[in-house]
Amino acid sequence: MELEGADNFTLEQDLEGWVMEKCDGWRDHYEANYSQRFDEYYRLWRGQWSAQDQTRQSERSKIISPALQQAVESSVAELEEATFGRGKWFDIKDDVRDQNPADIAALRNYLEEDFAKNKVRKSVAECLINAAVFGTGIAEVVLEEEKEMAPATQPVMGGELQAVGVSIKDRTCVKLRPVMPQNFLIDPVATDINSALGCAVDEFVSSHLVEQLQESGVYRDEHLSIASSDFNLEPDQDLTTFSDDKVRLTKYYGLVPTHLLKEAMQDPEAVDEEVVEFSEEEEDSYYTEAMVVIANGGILLKAEKNPYMMQDRPVVAFPWDVVPSRFWGRGVCEKGYNSQKALDAELRARIDALALTIHPMMAMDASRMPRGAKPSIQPGKTILTNGDPSQVLKPFNFGNVSQITFAQAQSLQTMVQTATGAIDSAGIAGSINGEATAAGVSMSLGAIIKRHKRTLINFQDSFLIPFVQKAAWRYMQFEPELYPVADYKFNTSSSLGIIAREYEVTQLVQLLQTMSPDTPMYPKLVMSIIDNMNLSNREELIATLEQANQPNPEAQQLAQAAQQAQIAFQQSQTNALNGQAQESQARAQKLAVEAQAIPQELEIDRIKAATTNLKAGDADDKEFEKRLKISEQLLKEREVAVKEGNVANQATPQPTQGLQ
Repeated sequence: MELEGADNFTLEQDLEGWVMEKCDGWRDHYEANYSQRFDEYYRLWRGQWSAQDQTRQSERSKIISPALQQAVESSVAELEEATFGRGKWFDIKDDVRDQNPADIAALRNYLEEDFAKNKVRKSVAECLINAAVFGTGIAEVVLEEEKEMAPATQPVMGGELQAVGVSIKDRTCVKLRPVMPQNFLIDPVATDINSALGCAVDEFVSSHLVEQLQESGVYRDEHLSIASSDFNLEPDQDLTTFSDDKVRLTKYYGLVPTHLLKEAMQDPEAVDEEVVEFSEEEEDSYYTEAMVVIANGGILLKAEKNPYMMQDRPVVAFPWDVVPSRFWGRGVCEKGYNSQKALDAELRARIDALALTIHPMMAMDASRMPRGAKPSIQPGKTILTNGDPSQVLKPFNFGNVSQITFAQAQSLQTMVQTATGAIDSAGIAGSINGEATAAGVSMSLGAIIKRHKRTLINFQDSFLIPFVQKAAWRYMQFEPELYPVADYKFNTSSSLGIIAREYEVTQLVQLLQTMSPDTPMYPKLVMSIIDNMNLSNREELIATLEQANQPNPEAQQLAQAAQQAQIAFQQSQTNALNGQAQESQARAQKLAVEAQAIPQELEIDRIKAATTNLKAGDADDKEFEKRLKISEQLLKEREVAVKEGNVANQATPQPTQGLQ
């Protein structure tokens, strides 16, 4: 029976009750785990003293060191400069081949104009401060309809006169509204916006804003009373709250039971209510993505399915430093919290000790003081005593303040900078200022830049690019005549911050000193140095360098002609050397042949001499004649062979003389 009663209670529960039950549980989790810590981080950043921040009961000083404030502002300024320092802080990437480049350029220009008009940069800067202080930056993407007014003229009286007036045009505007952590509720087990069951923005708003939306038909026409005060929702809890003309508005974005949403969307007081149909998939699903607005914890003002075409939730958030498996991140104040508390305790203890050592005190015999005397000390005052004043009164102090507290305070301030990665104007002692070497400066700056770049990438991927995408989708859906509908890919154009740019310029200048101006890399390095410098005419200087680096056509022709002449001259020298080599080779062959012919000529001469001698002998000897004839025949054959060899040598062509 108890189970049936519980089921009946669940079925009878309305949508606003279901949403507020979830939101109350999420707020209890936030207040139990994060509320007190975030309040203390806020006070340390603002420099506001509270009795809860005392380090000892006897502490009298209320001073708060500005070390943590400097760390927050320096870190935020570095990310702001890296994101918006170049003017153009986002771009559109064309991944689809059939997209028109003109449409992409028009979309980027329209977005830049609307973002500038709606002060998106200011809102992003506030989100960065919230992330540095509390650890997580949260913002709501708000869609508003505004009347755009502009001066205009209109012809009247048949065009004879011009009437001066104002043209009014209805425009849909996308704005970014920062949300404080105490005004944001989310599923405790979620790690980001999309993985949560839902999230809610719970805050006080002016009554006239809700009444205007009721008049325009955005909210239901319900009677609203003044909301009761709740210090946990106020931005600054140390101020006295204003309790008149405000409404507590809870805007829920996320999944809700489908049957409760269908019942809530049927407004019994609406005459011409539009019937909202659910698809078969939504009918079969228990949850439906919806937007629910509740006033003062129980009055339903709006309930509808997610009206955006991409079915995304209009909230973006990013952690300054990721905490594994947690939505809430780790900010600058949390990193430097312990060092800041130790530094404040050191400074307050010194100031309290100064009060005991500097201001004069007096010890006196109370029994010898006149009745009703006021023993306060001031210049020119007369103190009455019963007896010798030297025996009744005695000035004393508690000694001197130790000088070691100066060194301790400096070390604690260095610890704050080490924990947060921020650099002040004085720099980290021995690392950034003049006491360190160039290698030490490079190592210190390199580590600091890596920490800033790590946060910058996290901010771009989790906050900046999703916001630009959501804004573009809203404009495509509600302003299709200005914003072409297509699947665009967005990326940020962030660069290095001030510290990183100065460090990179130093490295480039050192590299530039090792190169000659005639090298091809020299103009590129000069252009990189100018590109990283924060100059007012930086774009003009870069354009001038690019124009100077472009080659001159006439100079190119002259250089090409000179190169061709040099090649022809080298080719003629090569031909001359080849001719001389061939001539030397032919001479060597001729000398070799002549050397081979000399022994044969000597043999012929010897045979001729022998023949002459034989002819002078006995003529009757027939045998001798026979031998003589054979010898003459051999001699003739030898002469013929020698002559043929000489003729062959003379017929061989001689190489021509080469160019000298």
